[in-house]
Amino acid sequence: MAAKSVSSLPQSIEDTMALLEAGGYVADRSLATVLFLSLRMKRPLFLEGEAGVGKTEIAKVLAATLDRPLIRLQCYEGLDVSSAVYEWNYAAQMIEIRLDEASGKVDKSAIERNVFSEKFLIRRPVLQALSGEPGKAPVFLIDELDRTDEAFEAFLLEVLSDFQVTIPELGTIRSAEPPIVIITTNRTREIHDALKRRCLYHWVDYPSAERELEIVRRKVPAANERLSDEIVRYVQKLRDMDLFKLPGVAETIDWAGALTEMDKLALDPETVSDTIGVLLKYQDDIARISGGEGRRILDEVKAELSAA
Repeated sequence: MAAKSVSSLPQSIEDTMALLEAGGYVADRSLATVLFLSLRMKRPLFLEGEAGVGKTEIAKVLAATLDRPLIRLQCYEGLDVSSAVYEWNYAAQMIEIRLDEASGKVDKSAIERNVFSEKFLIRRPVLQALSGEPGKAPVFLIDELDRTDEAFEAFLLEVLSDFQVTIPELGTIRSAEPPIVIITTNRTREIHDALKRRCLYHWVDYPSAERELEIVRRKVPAANERLSDEIVRYVQKLRDMDLFKLPGVAETIDWAGALTEMDKLALDPETVSDTIGVLLKYQDDIARISGGEGRRILDEVKAELSAA
C-alpha cells in the first residue's frame, strides 16, 4: 500500500513519528527526535550504523510521505565532481562552436559565453538537489559516504554548510531552499569531523525483538505469526554471536519473505539449512550455523516460545 503523502513538515516529534509510521517505518523516539530537529533546523542528518538496519529507507520514506523528489547520490571509490555534481556537454558545445564559426561569428568571448551557459550544463545529483523549488525542496540522499575518499568529503563541505556549488565558468549556484539531506555510512572508515560538525548525528542500531517483529509484520504481512516470531528470535540470537557479518533487518525481511513463499509455518533444521544463504552472506558464517550451532539456536527458540 502506498504511503499517504503530506505537503508540510512535521511540527512535533509526535508528528514525525506519525510521518514515519505512515510510510511503514517502525522508528524509536530517539530517531524521530533527531529527524524532527534536522527538518526544523534545516541541517543535514548523518546516519551511521551497520548495513541493513534501515538508514537508506528513512530517506525513501521521507520523500514518499512528504511528497518530495528523492535524489540519490550512491557513493563509490573514485567518485568525482563530474559524476556527482556537474559536467559540460562537450559534444553539444563543439557542435555549437562549429555552427558559430560557420555563421561568421568571430567574437571569441561571445562564443565562450554561449557554450558555457546553462543550456550545455549536465546536472548531476548534487546540482539537482540544489535546484528544488521553494516548498518542494527534494530529499537528497548521500548513500554510503564512507565508500568515497577524503577529497570528495572536502568538496561536500561547501554544499553542506552553504547549500551552494561554485562552477568556475558560471559562478556560484545557490539553492532557493535547502534540500532535506540524509547522509548514510556503514562505518567502513571514519568520516572527517569537519563534515560531521555540519550535521546532526544518529547511530541506527539493530532493533529490539519487539520492534523487529513489528517490522516483519508490516513488510511481510502474509507471513505466519508463529513463523515471524521464530525468525525474529533466531536472528536476534545470531546477532549475539561472533560472526563475520551479522544479519541486518533487510536480511530478516528477506528470510521471512522467502519462507513465506515456501509456505512454511515454522522453522525446522532442514529449512534453516536450505535457506540460510538468504540470511548470511559469508561461507564461514554459513558453515558455522549449518552445524550444531544452528540446531542449538533453533532449540532455544522453540523452548522460549513453548515457555511463553
